[in-house]
Parts: sequence; C-alpha cells; structure tokens
Amino acid sequence: MSPRELAIGSRIKRARKRSGRTQAAVAGLCGITEAYLSQIERGLKLPSIDVLVFLAREVDEPLASLLDDAPVVEAPAPQTAPAVAAALVAPSCPAGDQSPSPQALRERVENIWRVWQTSPTRFSEAAELLPDLIAEVEQALRFYRGSTEAEKRRQIATSAADLYGMVRSYCRRTGRIDLSLMVADRARRAAEDAEDHLRIAAAQWNLGHVLLGDGQPEGAEAVAREAIEQLSTHPTTSETVAMTGALELVTATSAIRRKAWWTARELLDGSAARHAQQVGEGNVMWTVFGLTNVALHQLSVEMEAGQTSDALRLADQVNIAHLPSRERRFTFRLEVARCYAQRREDAAVLVHLLDLEELAPEDVMHSGDARELISTLLRRVRPTYRKQVVGLADRMGVS
Repeated sequence: MSPRELAIGSRIKRARKRSGRTQAAVAGLCGITEAYLSQIERGLKLPSIDVLVFLAREVDEPLASLLDDAPVVEAPAPQTAPAVAAALVAPSCPAGDQSPSPQALRERVENIWRVWQTSPTRFSEAAELLPDLIAEVEQALRFYRGSTEAEKRRQIATSAADLYGMVRSYCRRTGRIDLSLMVADRARRAAEDAEDHLRIAAAQWNLGHVLLGDGQPEGAEAVAREAIEQLSTHPTTSETVAMTGALELVTATSAIRRKAWWTARELLDGSAARHAQQVGEGNVMWTVFGLTNVALHQLSVEMEAGQTSDALRLADQVNIAHLPSRERRFTFRLEVARCYAQRREDAAVLVHLLDLEELAPEDVMHSGDARELISTLLRRVRPTYRKQVVGLADRMGVS
C-alpha cells in the first residue's frame, strides 16, 4: 500500500466512525460491498473518484479533506494512571514483615469492585486506590507462598484473582492493552493457585475481553469455548450456568466483530438466552450476566449490522434500571446514541450524550466512541443547540 492510499483510507475510517455509522451501513448506501470498504479503510484499495464522492457524502466529510495527503492524527484520550502502571510493572513492598489478613484483603478487593461497577467517578477512584492495593496483594502472595497455612494461601490467591480481573477492565478502558493482557494472565494463575474452577473460567472470560479489545476475535472465541468446555466437567450450579452464559456472550461478541451477524443472533437467541432464563438477573464474578445483558448484545448485533430500526425497537424493550453495573447502563445508552448517529438524528444523539455525562462523566471521557460522537456533533451542529454541544465538548476535553 502507498502512503497516499493509507492516508485516504485512514481518513475515511475516522470520518465514518465520527459519523457513528458501521461499515455495513456506509457500504450499503454507497453501493459497494462491506469487504471493499474494509480494504479501502485499511489502505489496500484506492477507491475511484465516484466512490469517493459517495463516501464523502455518507460520512459527512468534505471530499478535499479525504484527499488530503497529511497523516491522520488522532486526538489523545485519557490514559492509565502512571502510578497504577508502575505498581503493576514493579510493585513496591510495603514496610514491615506482616501481611494484611485474608479477610481484610477480601474486603478491600470487594470494595474496589463496588467502586468500579457503581461510581460515576470510578476511573479517578480506581487510580487512587489501586497502587496500594496491588502492592498489598503482591506482598500477601509472597508472604503466604511458603506458608503451611493452605487455606490462607487459597484465600489470598482468590482475592488476587478477583483484583486482577478488575484491573484488567481498568487497563483495557484506559488504553493499555499490554498491561491488560499481563494482569489477565496474573488473574488466571492466581485462580489456578486457588483451585477455583469458577474463577479460572472468569479469568478466561477476562482474557477473552482483552483479545476482543486487541482486535483478535478468533482468539477470544477460542479462549471462551475452551473455558465453557472446562466448566462443563464440573457440577451444574446457578453460578456455573451464569459463567457459561457470560462466556457465550464473549463468543457472540467475537461473531459481531467478525461481522457474522447470523451466527451472533443464533447464539444470543439460543443457548445464551436459555442460560439467562435459568439464572435470571445476576452478577456472578462481576460479569452482570442475565436476560438484560443478553438483550444488550442483541441490540449491538443490529446496530453494528446497520439495522438501526431493529436496534432501537429492541432498546425500547430493555429496562436497565436494575443493572448492578453503571458501566453496562452506560454502554446501553451509548449504543442507542450510536444508532441515532447512524440515522443522523443529531438532536437525539445530543440528548443521549448529555444523559451519559450525567450517568458517568469519566466513562464519556474514556470512551473513544463517545468522544467521536461529540466530535461529529461539533462539526455539524445546528445553531439552535450549538451552545449545549460546545459546552459538552469543553467539559469532556474534545476539540
């Protein structure tokens, strides 16, 4: 590929994402295949001028801007707190030769999970709490490694597995896939040390999400399916059913990323829905698996496939008020905003973005999709609500 092809493809991709539209939707409107558009965006193909004109119109970008040879520079987003990264790479050893008790450590780990799932300022709070907690967990693991107190070793390993599951989520959402992969592996090893089959499955679920975030849907699906197979060798309980369902959502998301829409639909409408009906709403291993979470993935399939009318119809049927995770409520509303962006209903996009800001302002700042929607509104905002859009952009640091 030439630098020119790469620059044009990058600009088309960036403009499409800013418009809130999927490849399927834009390709269909331009009369080209989704595969061809994907090649254009990756710099493998240079579109004809006629196709470029259609693309410029559908992604709401001046043709001259798409033809600019200058490299695309993405606006920086908030990053992983340096203190958290340092604690993971080289954890300090707290003063003294004593380790916190397993019970005290368990309480602190459960508290940070509550913060992560419920606080509107969860990123700031996590950045403040994690460095010391990571150091204490690492100290406890070292302290009890050679101990004859097997039960205490198991309890510490259990807390370590749970903590690193949460840290995986924090690192992935703050742009450090490398650290996210590292802590996912730590969670798996800790779960194995604890000899806890449910936490081993949860560690695989975490690894699957890292691979999805790193653009490896096939790897994520393989990891999830292996974990499902391992769980099937253990007695069936409500917890193993819920964990199996959560892993199935990883495989469904993998299908969505691969644009295998019917595969995703069949999985969500089939075994995932059956498992959700068996267990109802829940939060086993902080996966928030249940009927509502399955419905959110069904909405994602239709939105990514460009079927926004079907997606919005599904959204009207979903009640997210009872979800224990603020993040999942945020994701649902963001998906709805993206649906309206695909339909170019900017006023509706603004309403949902303001709702998202009220729900979880730090999530808006850390979400590339939310920032792209704000950027798009800035470019084509109507005078009647320019003040609201500019105010939102200023508060979120989007220029």
